[in-house]
Amino acid sequence: MAMSPLSGKKIIVGICGGIAAYKSLILIRLLKKAGASVRVLMTPAARDFVGVLTASTLSENPVETDLYDNQTGEWANHVELGLWADAMVIAPLTATTMAKMASGLADSLLLTTYLSARCPVLAAPAMDLDMWAHPSTQSNRNRLLSHGIHLIDPATGPLASGLEGQGRMEEPENILAFLEGHFRKQQDFSGKKVLITLGPTRESLDPVRFISNHSSGKMGLAIALELHSRGANLVLVSGPVSEGLQFPPCERIRVNTALEMHAACLKAFPDADLAIMTAAVADYRPAEVADQKIKKSGEDLNIRLIKNPDIAAELGKQKRKGQWLLGFALETENEEDNARKKMERKNLDAIVLNSLNDAGAGFGLDTNRIKIIDRKGSLFTFETKSKKEVAKDIVDHIAAQMAEK
Repeated sequence: MAMSPLSGKKIIVGICGGIAAYKSLILIRLLKKAGASVRVLMTPAARDFVGVLTASTLSENPVETDLYDNQTGEWANHVELGLWADAMVIAPLTATTMAKMASGLADSLLLTTYLSARCPVLAAPAMDLDMWAHPSTQSNRNRLLSHGIHLIDPATGPLASGLEGQGRMEEPENILAFLEGHFRKQQDFSGKKVLITLGPTRESLDPVRFISNHSSGKMGLAIALELHSRGANLVLVSGPVSEGLQFPPCERIRVNTALEMHAACLKAFPDADLAIMTAAVADYRPAEVADQKIKKSGEDLNIRLIKNPDIAAELGKQKRKGQWLLGFALETENEEDNARKKMERKNLDAIVLNSLNDAGAGFGLDTNRIKIIDRKGSLFTFETKSKKEVAKDIVDHIAAQMAEK
């Protein structure tokens, strides 16, 4: 029998106070059977539905429920718990805890751990059908999705109220399968060398001034972090971005100008299995760069610009069999048509389209809304999401397409 991808993984199971809490005990047993280490957190209300002793016995670890231990006089270390886990699963997730998570409230150990967790968080809501359908609950659901939470929506069937409809917590076996799929996917880029460009370029006018754009590099960095988590060996060619951004362990080549980025990409591309061109590269640069600061004089200043090399197009010409090249297009009109033409002209395998006409898309934001167009002419449309979730969508698409190539 093949080893489960959960073997050796550290999983926090968070249990909220609902009748479906009994299913969490089954989930704990399944996780242990798959070889995972399990620690259980309960909200105070959950203790009315399942026994602490039972959960402790099944998980083979003490169950923690309170922020403060009256017996020892110690605070529970939610930060340590959040750093310990490879994944956190909240099942069942009640309407109350969902609302608190969406609002960033921290009045229980489960919630403080959730806010401290650096691992993926999965939640399986469970409540009556009218509670689930209520606009407030759906608004909270969408907020959690925008925060990058993986939600397994309730199943449809008989409910504790006697009614029938959507609201049943998904079965533990299906939650386990979701987790296994997540960890199995984590290494699907193992051994792959990936070149990623990100951020803006700066084209100097003089020692003081330059031409640039509003790119923050956040989208490219989110893709880099997702690929790193899935085993890729990264080479990042980074324009000038904030040093406060979190970069994964990788080879990072810092550049300023389009010509510097061009040279770095030409050098790194031959060894790459995949290249993702997210950088906002200046199309033109000043024909002459002044040695000294340009002084203000007269009403007009004329600057002659010359064209920069098209990095993606040159890589497209050099692309060998088996290599994969993804480009980005930020458009304001005739978006799909312009993106398709760019993909063909540059010999890209696919292109990610952003439109400045879409709310939540564009430079500097923490969200994005994309479409992906591939060489077969297929169009894939996605809703507005956090850039972390958008990165997952992009990398999942690349993985599927590279597997077919």
